[in-house]
Amino acid sequence: MRRYESYKDSGVEWLGEVPSHWESFPLFVQAKISSITNHIDKELLSVYLDRGVVKFSDVDEKRTNVTSLDLSKYQLVRKGNLVLNNQQAWRGSVGISNYEGIVSPAYLILELSNKFDPHYANYLFRNGSMVSHYLIASKGVGTIQRNLYWGNLRRTPIFIPPLSEQQKIAQFLDDKTAKIDQAVDLAEKQIALLKEHKQILIQNAVTRGLNPDVPLKDSGVEWIGQVPEHWEVKKITHIFPNIGSGTTPNSSDPSFYEGNINWLQTGDLTDGYIYKTSKTITHKALQAYSTLKIYPKNSLVIAMYGATIGKVGLLQSETTTNQACCVLSAALNIEMKYIFYLFQGIKESLVAMSYGGGQPNISQEKIKSLKLPFPNASEQEQIADYLDKQTAKIDQAIALKTAHIEKLKEYKSVLINDVVTGKVRV
Repeated sequence: MRRYESYKDSGVEWLGEVPSHWESFPLFVQAKISSITNHIDKELLSVYLDRGVVKFSDVDEKRTNVTSLDLSKYQLVRKGNLVLNNQQAWRGSVGISNYEGIVSPAYLILELSNKFDPHYANYLFRNGSMVSHYLIASKGVGTIQRNLYWGNLRRTPIFIPPLSEQQKIAQFLDDKTAKIDQAVDLAEKQIALLKEHKQILIQNAVTRGLNPDVPLKDSGVEWIGQVPEHWEVKKITHIFPNIGSGTTPNSSDPSFYEGNINWLQTGDLTDGYIYKTSKTITHKALQAYSTLKIYPKNSLVIAMYGATIGKVGLLQSETTTNQACCVLSAALNIEMKYIFYLFQGIKESLVAMSYGGGQPNISQEKIKSLKLPFPNASEQEQIADYLDKQTAKIDQAIALKTAHIEKLKEYKSVLINDVVTGKVRV
């Protein structure tokens, strides 16, 4: 891409040079605080990291922010206002509003002058360099409890081209980012198809075997259906005499944590092998809690509730677990890799058996009551080896697609930054 004919030093370390004809000023010169309340009849708005300002009614996913019953202190947002989440601006929770509505008192609202084209301003204020500056303009400890203050933000140096050039830049970025977003969307759909293919491949192998012409029989389990005629259907407790769980030591006692004993949480489960855990506990914790047990290598761990419900992991080292994990260990004459794939294959059915509202739960008793299909040991090993090879190919394809998505997103971020800071000319 082309560069501008001449540049000048911005005087700002993180910005470097800017085009010579761009205008510069502290933010407060062309922006003023707006805090108009008592408009309870207006539409509720919010700001999302990846979308900017949105209507509450347009958000399908579960919201983490809670709406107050008293909307009288909510602030009026007009079209073209810059809206910044006081606590999340440093992560990119900012945007120019295309709507009129109200937001909670936890937001900072700025009315921009006509020096800004709103469309261009949305790219400018959501740009990575600007987002980094919001952290500098915030007060607090670490990055968890940091609040953006107008007193710190108001002197932020702003550099912008003339309005006609702002509009040209915004149109250029609209076109380029739309194409990047389409490529990302396509790659994400391809990943979803690969994951679906993997699930079907595993499900078929652990319920029908590898021979498509094998005679079948009714398994006697409605959600499993037919299985190969020579397979046995056994209760899981006949395979695993040791089925247990764990607990969470008191988190306010530091002497229980950061020891040399692995402690697994459901977030550590990724439908893969578990070589290490994100947290460890001490021998003191093990002695203080009788429900903490050390499970041996090759035990299978199943997430019983939470966001990871139904996910599994095959232990490659000894570990304890929290109470959200169900552990199957001490298997009797069973190929554990087959069990590992078997539980992946029945995941959807297992989750369907869960109960509860906001947080579905698969009880340990429900897992103990399962009746599952088992071929002989030799066939279990054949199925596991086959799935090792086939799923590795799929996982590699997923990894390549994921890496491609990350590169596209990085390119999008760099492109926006280069254009709105004048590093390249459109």
